[in-house]
Amino acid sequence: MSGNELAGLVAVVTGGASGIGAAIAARLSAAGASVAVLDLDPSEADSRFLSLAADVADRASIEVAMSAVAERFGRIDIVVNNAGIGAQGDVTAGDDGEWARVLSVNVTGIARVTAAAMPWLRRSPAASVCNISSIAATAGLPQRALYSASKGAVLSLTRAMAADHLREGIRVNAVNPGTAATPWVDRLLSSAADPDAERSALESRQPHGRLVSADEVAGAVLYLVSPQSGSTTGTYIEVDGGMSGLRLRPPGT
Repeated sequence: MSGNELAGLVAVVTGGASGIGAAIAARLSAAGASVAVLDLDPSEADSRFLSLAADVADRASIEVAMSAVAERFGRIDIVVNNAGIGAQGDVTAGDDGEWARVLSVNVTGIARVTAAAMPWLRRSPAASVCNISSIAATAGLPQRALYSASKGAVLSLTRAMAADHLREGIRVNAVNPGTAATPWVDRLLSSAADPDAERSALESRQPHGRLVSADEVAGAVLYLVSPQSGSTTGTYIEVDGGMSGLRLRPPGT
């Protein structure tokens, strides 16, 4: 990477006011992009960015926000679909309303956002979409039935989008983070009976022995959306400390 590989490009990051989204917005900006952050509560977003209130579960809200981005910058080249919500429990835990809500945000939200940006992406010389999936899409994690279903759908949607839009010059990829140090994980830990033990369990299940950082996820996103990765589409990068593919022996053996 050149360090200025996104110069002249405009990037939209959903859920970009905090956590992984904020790290992505900062990394794309450092690479030269003009950044717009779409978030339910954009008040905490970096003041360097155009920050707009938008709900990925509301198509009209997204269309208004995307039009505002295009009006401000005159173009949209990169879309990072990062906004998402979590869910805990097995298949008996959530009612139909919770299933509909999580799928609407985590899956249909990607379709709403990308569709709203599509008129500008089709005109871009370096169009790219990056969807944030999860280790939960490829590994069976306990008490994550609904969340895993939604993130598995994100991977399937990513490949379908890549096939649909490749010949329009639009690349579509995904990033699969492992358990990352984010406000959502912090909330999960704080609600546990023994937060320290729960954190240790989350860290130890990842082969490198720690939580993934938001900056590490952002680095993978930058690689995928960069014009320098022009032959990379329809795939995903796992940023999980080896959790998806490595089977290490216990320490000391």
